[in-house]
Amino acid sequence: MTGLVGIRLSCRRSERVVFTRLDFSIESGGALLLSGPNGSGKSSLLRLIAGLIKPFTGHLEYEGTRLQDDPARHREIIAYLGHQDAVKSMLTVGESTRFWAGLYDHPSDAHAAMAAMGLSDLADTPGRFLSSGQRRRAALARVIAGGTPVWLLDEPTVGLDAKSIAALESALAAHRMRGGIVLAATHAPIALPGAAELNLAEFEPQGFLDDADAA
Repeated sequence: MTGLVGIRLSCRRSERVVFTRLDFSIESGGALLLSGPNGSGKSSLLRLIAGLIKPFTGHLEYEGTRLQDDPARHREIIAYLGHQDAVKSMLTVGESTRFWAGLYDHPSDAHAAMAAMGLSDLADTPGRFLSSGQRRRAALARVIAGGTPVWLLDEPTVGLDAKSIAALESALAAHRMRGGIVLAATHAPIALPGAAELNLAEFEPQGFLDDADAA
């Protein structure tokens, strides 16, 4: 199938297997909401899909390509927003957004990304002067500006007011209309019409991985 697919994924952090035998598939234009209690592996799954940690077992595919076999392709399709905003204190909002847009070869998208998150008036403001909510919006503008097909969002609404959440929801809808994919872990309500849900608690390991899982 087209889109993003995870096949029999397991994640091990230090000596603990966080989740195992996890499968998912998301078609172009789709969305997946990650749920489950703290410690069930929502953030770990997003980091695994982003390529920041390796799967203990299983693999990822995008549009039929096995991503572990093509690291360059893996990097170019993913935009990841974690708990940290990754906003450089010395760079202005405009400089930072233009950097990320240029990195993914979409330099013309920087202005539109800032406008989408209500940051146009702050384009010349260095990161060190931003409030927590403004920093989060700047981080989301970075994701939007990259123009990648897959967005991985870990608690994206933290620090955002109602107006900013509405702006984010509009950006998510526009991304999906273009065929983009969204995976989000959030404890706050967010509008993702038609999104599937994946409860990580259902993939908690019940014992040691068997030989088939570890292969």
